[in-house]
Amino acid sequence: MTFRILHTSDWHLGQHFFGKTRADEHAMFFNWLLEQVQVHEVDALIVAGDIFDTGAPPSYARELYNRFVVELQRTDCQLVLLAGNHDSVATLNESKDLLACLNVHVVAGMPGTPENNVLLLNDRNEEPGAILCAVPFLRQRDLTTSKAGQDGAEKQQALQQAIADYYARLFQLAQARREEFGEALPIIATGHLTTVGAELTESVRDIYIGALDAFPSGAFPPVDYIALGHIHRSQKVGGQEHIRYSGSPIPLSFDEAEQSKSVLMVDFEDGRLQQVTPLETPCFQPMQVIRGDLKSIEKQLGSIVAPNSQLSLFSNADKVWVDIEVAATQDYLDDLQRRIQDMVGALPVEVLLVRRERKNKGLRLERLEKETLAELTVEEVFERRLAQEVWEGEEAEARRQRLLGMFRQVENDVLGDGLEADAEAEPHVETSVTGGDV
Repeated sequence: MTFRILHTSDWHLGQHFFGKTRADEHAMFFNWLLEQVQVHEVDALIVAGDIFDTGAPPSYARELYNRFVVELQRTDCQLVLLAGNHDSVATLNESKDLLACLNVHVVAGMPGTPENNVLLLNDRNEEPGAILCAVPFLRQRDLTTSKAGQDGAEKQQALQQAIADYYARLFQLAQARREEFGEALPIIATGHLTTVGAELTESVRDIYIGALDAFPSGAFPPVDYIALGHIHRSQKVGGQEHIRYSGSPIPLSFDEAEQSKSVLMVDFEDGRLQQVTPLETPCFQPMQVIRGDLKSIEKQLGSIVAPNSQLSLFSNADKVWVDIEVAATQDYLDDLQRRIQDMVGALPVEVLLVRRERKNKGLRLERLEKETLAELTVEEVFERRLAQEVWEGEEAEARRQRLLGMFRQVENDVLGDGLEADAEAEPHVETSVTGGDV
């Protein structure tokens, strides 16, 4: 028996990128994805989190989402949507029961009983095809309770063990369910988290689950395939064929511009993983990073080719989005923006970001007078404040690390749970996040 899934994640519908909407790119991606489902006769499509970019997505993002769900119905492909750290549980649950009538499973959070997150996936002929341990983004409060006297390492270990125990429980239930069918059905698991060794990009916020830095891949149960989300670079985890991040389908930051974006087609044969095939997504909006002094930048800008002459019919882009990084050796120029715009002229280019190169991107304070807040992340601002203190000795360094960890947790609560709370209070308020931050 054969069974085929498409694994994708991190759509970030509703993202604004330095003031530019991604609506056209997402619409073209959905058209392409529908075509892949039909051409390859996919049995199930799994979206491993971060469907939306914010907890209160703009109306056009919800419209794209709903239209895709409806159009997928004509393909006889089952759809599983899992929440990520950007998604609001309340927002996804709004239409959960309605979408269930359209062969769609929405898993927004941990249910009261684990059994509800063990799903049967049917093939296109409505025959049992796989058992799914459907795990969305897990929040620390869903898994553990704080205990007095625990230090950071103990909290991290407790959380890691709680996650591992939850996966183990679902795997046990999946095995029991497979035995009920008496067939060699593959067991698939999902997750929206960072694993040890995963390669990050600028648009992935360096926050995982509460106090946990990263989850070790060896703590996953021995399922046949693990479909992960949260990391935007498509990759195997620890070189293991069956543990994969699909990556985001479009670049969500300029450092992702040169990456090959894809969705993963996963084939099972007689209950076992047969092969994983990346299906590269077309480039719907070209992006480019240009670095150097002003003379070099002008030369590079002049060599950019109009998008319509280099892209497929999937795209209607007419300009390349550009991030310009001026070399640190260049003298400080107060008219830098104007000089760059003069270079652009009538070129098929739209400059979205101009910044100065930052040597040793860490904590060098002498750069502050030549930097603006627009060039720094929230965490970098906090790190610069910490750098003004003296941290001598192991105990002081440990304290600095604890402060940084606490800050990351607060940032996670504000940008994650805060958005969810906003969505619950005012579900129709439109918001956006610029700059591709996750």
